[in-house]
Amino acid sequence: MQAQLRQLPSVKALLEAVGAEKDAVAGVWWHEAATAVLDRARDHIRQGKGAPDLRALVAAVRAEARQRAEPHLRPVINATGVAIHTNLGRAPLPDAVLAQVSAVARGYSTLEYDLGQGRRGSRHSHVDALLRHLTGAEAAMVVNNNAAAVLLALSTLARGREALVSRGQLVEIGGSFRIPDVMALSGAILREVGTTNKTHLADYERAITPETALVVKVHTSNFRLLGFTAQPSTRALAELAHRHGLALMEDLGSGSLLPFRLGDWEEPTVREVVADGVDVVTFSGDKLLGGPQAGLVVGRRDIIEQMKRNPLARAVRVDKMTLAALEAVLRWYHEGRGEALPLWQMLRASPESIRRRALGLGRRVRRAVGPDVALEVVPDTSEVGGGSMPGTTLPTWVLAIRPSPPLTVEAVEARLRSGRPPVVARIAKDSLRVDLRTVLPDEERPLAEALALALRPGREAEHVDPIL
Repeated sequence: MQAQLRQLPSVKALLEAVGAEKDAVAGVWWHEAATAVLDRARDHIRQGKGAPDLRALVAAVRAEARQRAEPHLRPVINATGVAIHTNLGRAPLPDAVLAQVSAVARGYSTLEYDLGQGRRGSRHSHVDALLRHLTGAEAAMVVNNNAAAVLLALSTLARGREALVSRGQLVEIGGSFRIPDVMALSGAILREVGTTNKTHLADYERAITPETALVVKVHTSNFRLLGFTAQPSTRALAELAHRHGLALMEDLGSGSLLPFRLGDWEEPTVREVVADGVDVVTFSGDKLLGGPQAGLVVGRRDIIEQMKRNPLARAVRVDKMTLAALEAVLRWYHEGRGEALPLWQMLRASPESIRRRALGLGRRVRRAVGPDVALEVVPDTSEVGGGSMPGTTLPTWVLAIRPSPPLTVEAVEARLRSGRPPVVARIAKDSLRVDLRTVLPDEERPLAEALALALRPGREAEHVDPIL
């Protein structure tokens, strides 16, 4: 064992063996790669697995250096059929919006500067008028995500006092974000009313005391209560709250500016909620809005102004790139082009249009891989995703792929994830399923090339370390 360890080259010698290719990648990545590969080689020897030869070490360093030199956060092709895919970055943005982000990011901007007055301005001013016009609210502000918007609203309106919430709305969303925990962090005192399945207006009225500051409604955007259930209408809750001198807050979650119905589920628009008398509404920018991650707050002017003055507002404010993207997306809605955003194009795509695209993709792949791979376009379902419209699906067609042995479906799926660009698909019914609903039109060619490469017998992912 000691003899094998001594035979391993030094980092310097190994890098010299790599040769001129080092010029294509920054030196720090080559050094880190060589160190890591040699460490793993020593572990292999100590485990009795033998010593890799110089050729294997060089191949491993080349693969490792290229992998380390790539950004960790990078684009992928979403072929899962889940439109608002939280793990894949949620809503994609169109080129025109990205151009505005790039223009603002590359230099200085009017982030907090009023050109007309020649003095300091407010970062909220860039989207305030647009949000007021689109929602019918008196005022608006933006923070870094909807969880922050909820936290800020509760902290502003109910710190040290009671907030009434139906037991059926004490939800938990992704990442263990729980309404009771957020309320505790805000300083508000949670007062549960009603039962899990039924809460009546009288339950809220009986719970109101001199310590009550706020009535909170949480839109069940990521689950459904079915069967023997009851909840008062938003308008009735608003009337009750106002009769007792209280504010009504609604965490709308996804928050859509366009009407959208799937089956028996109809997502309320932000304008409808505001019109029902809700005093402050919070919702997300990167879900059904189809924009960047942000928490949007609209409502009564006096409440929004209070929230802006809350010291917590500075801790959760958004940066110039988010504001640039959000303003551009909101302008699309204002101009009547909201449905042209990529997310809405995906959600409203007809099953027949997706079937035609899947057939075209199948023909491309077939020409590349030959007759041995089973390719079939079959009906399936897509999802809205992002905790929006739970229990609903969108009819779609997928390209179902079954590779020829010894290649397995799992191996092809792993090869796609390791490719350039990476492709994320899903496995169901013993086949790899590629749903073009969530594939952008200019991604179809690279997707076909990635599939052809992944289905090639004997092909290995380029970044795999040969000594592992």
